[in-house]
Amino acid sequence: MSQRHLSRSVVLQTLFEWDFPSTSSEQVKVEEIYPIFEKNIREFAPGNNDRPFMEHLLHQVLEKRRDLDIIIEKAAPDWPIDKISVVDRNILRIGLAELLFADRNEVPPKVAINEAIELAKTFGGETSGRFVNGVLGAVYKEMGEPGKNDQPKPKKKYGNVPLDKLPVIRMAGAVVYARHEGDIYLALVHDVFGHWTLTKGKLEGTESEESGISREAQEELGVPITVLEKLGENSYSTYHPEQGKILKKVVYFLAEALYQDLTLEKKEKKGGLDDVRWFKLADILDLNFYDDILPIVTKAITKLAEGK
Repeated sequence: MSQRHLSRSVVLQTLFEWDFPSTSSEQVKVEEIYPIFEKNIREFAPGNNDRPFMEHLLHQVLEKRRDLDIIIEKAAPDWPIDKISVVDRNILRIGLAELLFADRNEVPPKVAINEAIELAKTFGGETSGRFVNGVLGAVYKEMGEPGKNDQPKPKKKYGNVPLDKLPVIRMAGAVVYARHEGDIYLALVHDVFGHWTLTKGKLEGTESEESGISREAQEELGVPITVLEKLGENSYSTYHPEQGKILKKVVYFLAEALYQDLTLEKKEKKGGLDDVRWFKLADILDLNFYDDILPIVTKAITKLAEGK
């Protein structure tokens, strides 16, 4: 076992003991984890000189645990955090902490995922490796696959299933704008991955894209919108823990709203978002957007600047 893998194992063992059902981490003070940590270093890694890495990783998981749990539940919607085994949920916390917050020169995204999968195979159950791979893979896709060649590959196949044969999830989104005191503002939501993005949501049944985004924007932003025109669409593959590989297709619209206070929806299904805000048009392109969202936003800004 490599030293770095051993270090992650020590952190996992510490989190497991701290988070065990008989001493739920919701009830145990954070300070009580450190005696457990010291005991495990003595027992499993005596003489290990990788202590700074272990301390940093443990601190990141503890500091970001609530955000990490929200992301896990978003990526695995059929698995509330308390229904995931103690081992698996703490492996996911470790993997996500490294995937989202580690220095990518030290821990590239694929290393973070592969290390978590190896922990799952070693310490988890029979299906733990596949489950951890699915959840972290879904998050990696949502992040835009950092570190991977960005060239589109429309003919790519996943296993034996061609991209055009994957189950499709229909979604709709919108660039929502308002006019206020001579300026144009866009309503954007912020996700726990650190990006500003557009309001969007899954369509229900045979619901049209226009009806779906009107409903979703009202729920997510707290303001009614008027859909004006289609801006474009994009699609991306991701992984559902129960359905396997799926394809999400999103149709985006330009929509107008009144300039009024925005209220981020607090429902569990929107748990991956942590802020909502109006931005002046001139400030938009300085924000951190996903690569596939930026062309939609740019097109909307061009139309609005032209007075359309």
